[in-house]
Amino acid sequence: MPGSRVRAKREIVNISTLPAGSMLRISQIIHPLGPLPISRSTWWEGVKSGRYPRPVKLGPRITAWYREDIQKLLIGVPQR
Repeated sequence: MPGSRVRAKREIVNISTLPAGSMLRISQIIHPLGPLPISRSTWWEGVKSGRYPRPVKLGPRITAWYREDIQKLLIGVPQR
């Protein structure tokens, strides 16, 4: 149908198995599909305060994070 969108199937991703240089979207980082059990608003508040890694803008409506930055966050390495 014209104008209809096809949504990609969302599934749980094992971050450690992704290749180096991979990028993750917010839905792959936070609950329910991601490893961090926090809300979207808590995530963005942490990004703003510097507690969580800074994102990379890939387009006007696309934001992603480097896999390595998220792995460091998960193992407790302080962010730069």
